[in-house]
Parts: sequence; C-alpha cells; structure tokens
Amino acid sequence: MKLLFIGGTRFLGHAMSTEALARGHEVDVFHRGKTPAQGLDGVRHLHGDRVTDLSALAEGQWDAVIDTCAYRPRDVVLMAHALGTRFRKYVFVSSASVYASDIPADSAESAPRTATGSLDKTALDTAPINGDTYGPLKVLCEDAVFAHHVDHLVLRPTFVIGPNDYTQRFPEWVRRIAAGGVVDAPGPREAAVQYIDARDLARFTISAVEANLRGTFNTASPTVPFGFGDLLEAVVKGVAPAGTRLNWLTPAQAKASGKEFPLWGGGESSGVAAINSDAARANGLVARPLEETARDTLAWLSGE
Repeated sequence: MKLLFIGGTRFLGHAMSTEALARGHEVDVFHRGKTPAQGLDGVRHLHGDRVTDLSALAEGQWDAVIDTCAYRPRDVVLMAHALGTRFRKYVFVSSASVYASDIPADSAESAPRTATGSLDKTALDTAPINGDTYGPLKVLCEDAVFAHHVDHLVLRPTFVIGPNDYTQRFPEWVRRIAAGGVVDAPGPREAAVQYIDARDLARFTISAVEANLRGTFNTASPTVPFGFGDLLEAVVKGVAPAGTRLNWLTPAQAKASGKEFPLWGGGESSGVAAINSDAARANGLVARPLEETARDTLAWLSGE
C-alpha cells in the first residue's frame, strides 16, 4: 500500500511510519522538516505546513492518509480540501479526552463526548490549546472527519508512552525510578490511569488499515481497573535498582510538596482514564508488558 502520514517524524508519527516501512509499504511523510527524521530511510519527505502551505500535496494518490497531528477542526478541513478524492481511507488520531468527564469507568466508544459550548466558535483557529480546550477541540476535529470522510478510522488513545516521547511525562517517571532510592509517588494507588505504547498503537493502526477496518476505537492497553500504583510498580519492576522504594503520598501531601507528578490526575479517578478498549483488542490490539516499555524508554533516555 501507499500511505501518507501527516506528521510522521516525531514520537507516535515516527512509530507509525517505522511500522509501515517494516511491513514493506510505500511511505510518504508530510511535515515541516524541523524534526530530524532518523531511522526513516526509504520514505519520501514532503515539506510544508498543514495550515499555510499544502502545495507539496498537490499531486499524488494514497491508499490511506494517517493524520497524527490535527488539533483544530480547521486542520482536518484544510487537509480534506487539499487532498480531495486522491485517497481511500482517512485515519485520525483523536484522544480519550473527547469523552465527557463524568462517564463511568469501562465506557466504550458510544459514551457521551464532552460539550463544545465553552469554545468560541468564531476563534477556533486561535484558541489556546490547554486542559480546558484540548478535548472539545478534538471533538470538533472528529466531527470534521465524520463530515468529510466516509471511509474513516478514528483512534482514541489515552496517554501515549514509550521511546522518543518528547512530552517527557512517562520518561520522567522512568528517570526518577531508575535513579533508585526513595521515590515520592502521589496516591491513591488505585486512582485510574491508562496508557498505550506508541509502537503498539502503530502496530494496531497499520494492521487496521491493511484489514480495511472502519469506525472509532478506544486504544488503551490495560483493562480496568488499573491504578497509578500499578503503573509505577511496573516501572519499578522494569528499571529500578535494588533497594528502590516508592514513598506513597496522600493527594494533599503530593499537592503540598511542590513537586511535579506527570500523568497524575490529582488523585481523582475519572472514567476518561478508565475506558474500555475491547473492540480494539478484538480487532488485533496487543500491548507489550509495561516493564518492557519502561526498559526501552530508559535505553532511549540513555542514548542506547
């Protein structure tokens, strides 16, 4: 197959491009050319900007377009207009953040999405992307995908982790725990959290395109219940030297400590952090052990 990746040189996009290449697909990557594309020998690089310069996409046909970096509905609409009918399937990486904050744990893809009324519809192109706007903007992105692409595949991951994670959220925990000693951990242990290794999400995505899968899929690897304690203890198992100990803090103690605790939801359990991914698993989503992800992330941090 011939695949076009919108954003394929960083983290998740890089993992997806790499997976596609390994399977023998022809890969084009549209990006701004600002991130070194290491390990992507054989791809065709199309340089531009998805908002201001789409000229590199004026020609070409693809079996699928895989969009890893649309955050505003404008991004989806402009791409749709630029590509026209010169592709078959549109794959959009959305987020579990599209769900309403009060959904129950173990909710599937039919759960209510978050409201978008708080967004100024006249200023969507300039609205800051933060904790308040990220989910609603992704909802509008999904709506644009549904409106423009009959043959679509929408993926809703939770936290994406693994090597090449420029966000440094999961890598920061790997770094702290690999250093050993006593590591402060924010409680409670059972507070819901979910993740997906970028490489596992990439494998599922390319397999889904090969199988002509359609629809919307939650893509989180651990089944619920899964807590913050489970996550950190798996990292300990994967990378901690002997004698390492997690020092569990109450939410109040964690907030008063002045420390940053990546991936932590303030000690609260939200259904958004405990979604049901049975549909994706039934269609081939397989997750590697979290200990393996921790070890591989440490190797990346160490430059190995």
